[in-house]
Amino acid sequence: MDFSSKLLENAVNEMSQLPGIGKRTALRLVLHMLKQPQEQTSQLAAALEKMRNEINFCKNCHNISDLTLCEICANPGRNEKQVCVVEDIRDVMAIENTSQYRGHYHVLGGKISPMDGIGPGDLNIPSLVDKVSNGQVEELIFALSSTMEGDTTNFYIYKQIEGFNVLSTTIARGISVGDELEYADEVTLGRSILNRIPFETSLKS
Repeated sequence: MDFSSKLLENAVNEMSQLPGIGKRTALRLVLHMLKQPQEQTSQLAAALEKMRNEINFCKNCHNISDLTLCEICANPGRNEKQVCVVEDIRDVMAIENTSQYRGHYHVLGGKISPMDGIGPGDLNIPSLVDKVSNGQVEELIFALSSTMEGDTTNFYIYKQIEGFNVLSTTIARGISVGDELEYADEVTLGRSILNRIPFETSLKS
């Protein structure tokens, strides 16, 4: 792809690094921004920079937050004894959109994937085990995507907490095997949360 401007080429190259954005789409987006008032582009750049510099991760659940404690963990109306284990912030959003869950979350920040060089030490697993071992949790709900990596991560955490007095459940398989949680429709995901089953049962299926 030939560019008449190095500035344009650099902008396109940076934009094309975003997930799902190829060079042609990146060029279309950059040219669109060039047509907009400079103030609008400046506001977008400022919003991205402010988010990157000032965003926090909740000290309790590792969810993205403006403060040290996210709105969910700070809400006294939520059940802190019930913790839903998810991969990332997108899964929190997906489950919250169902309006069927009133507990807390624990965001792992990924899934165990040896092929991608991601091991248990790269995830927020120790703080989860600490919560369970300290008696802060009565029910742990595994809500990772039903992929091989998700199942491996579920099983690893299950073995870590096996000796503690905590109920381990997993969302019902209304979610197709191999599907990512964030793409499930709200009704199906909501029913999966409500109809969760003991984790041990899922190991036999």
